[in-house]
Amino acid sequence: MRTETMATMHGGAGALTPDLAGSEPRDWLILLKPRVVLLVAYTGVVGLVIAPEPMHPVLGAIALLAIALGAGASGALNMWYDRDIDAVMRRTAGRPVPAGRIAPADAAAFGLALAVFSVVLIGLAANWLAAAILAFSIFFYVVVYTMGLKRRTAQNIVIGGAAGAFPPVIGWAAATGSVDLAPLVLFLIVFLWTPPHFWSLALFAHADYARAGVPMLPVVAGARATRRHIVLYTVLLVLSSLAPVGFGFAGLLYSVAAVVLGAIFLRHAWAVLHDAQDETGRSLSGDGPARAAFRFSITYLFALFGALALDHALGGMAWLMP
Repeated sequence: MRTETMATMHGGAGALTPDLAGSEPRDWLILLKPRVVLLVAYTGVVGLVIAPEPMHPVLGAIALLAIALGAGASGALNMWYDRDIDAVMRRTAGRPVPAGRIAPADAAAFGLALAVFSVVLIGLAANWLAAAILAFSIFFYVVVYTMGLKRRTAQNIVIGGAAGAFPPVIGWAAATGSVDLAPLVLFLIVFLWTPPHFWSLALFAHADYARAGVPMLPVVAGARATRRHIVLYTVLLVLSSLAPVGFGFAGLLYSVAAVVLGAIFLRHAWAVLHDAQDETGRSLSGDGPARAAFRFSITYLFALFGALALDHALGGMAWLMP
C-alpha cells in the first residue's frame, strides 16, 4: 500500500508527499488538463489562420504546439498550487497530485519546465512578441488567477478569464508579429464566454466549492444572483460575437452561425434563470439546466470559432451576398 505523509506548502496550501511508484504516463497527461489544452489550442489555431499573413505550415504547427504546452504548463502549476482544495472537492480529488500519484515538487518542476520550453519554442519558431504574450498568459493564470484571485474574490472567474482569452491573440501575433483589432475582438469573445461557462459549472458544483472555501459566485452571492449574472454575461457575449461582422473581418456564414448559436446559448441561460428554485435559489429540478448550459457553452465556443475560420477560408462567402 502506498504511504503518504502531510507536508507544508509555501503560501498556505497543504500537500501530500507520495510514493511516486504509483504514477503512470496517464497521470502526467491529466496534469496538463488536456480538455482545456484542446480548447486553448483550437482558439489559437483560429487566431493564426485568420491572420492576414500566412505562416509556414511547419512553423505554424510548432507555434501551436508551444501554445498547447504553455496551457498544459499552466494546468500543471494550477494543480500543484491547488492540491489542498482539490483534495476536498469530489470533482477534483482524483487528480494525480491530491490523490498522491505525483509528488507536488515534481508537478511544479514539470509545469515550470514546460512553461519555459513553450515560451522559448514559440519565440524561436515565430517571434518574441508571441512569446511575451504566451509568457504573460501563463503568469496571469498561475500567479494572478490561481494564487491571487481564486481564493479571495467572487470575481475570480471574471478577471481570471483573461488568461484563457489570450490564445487567439498569440496565434495572430505568431503569424504577423503584431496585434490588431481582430484578435482583440476574439479575446473579448472568450473573455465574456468564461463567466457563464464557469458559473454554470459552479451552480451544480456549489457544494464542492463551499467545502473547499473557494468564493465562487454561487457560494458568496447565492444561486439566484449567479443565475442573473449568467444571463447578463450571455447577452454581452452574444452581442460581442457579432463584432467580427461589424468590423468587417467576417461574412455571411459567420453571421448566421453567430446568430443561431447565440440564440441557443441565450435559451440555455434563460432556462437556468427560470429553473424552479427553492427559497435559497437552489434548483428544484436537479442540475439539468445548469449542466446543459455548461456543456453547450463548450460546443458554442468550438462552433463559433470554427465558423469564423471556415468563413475566412471561403472569403466570407461574399458570393452569396446580394
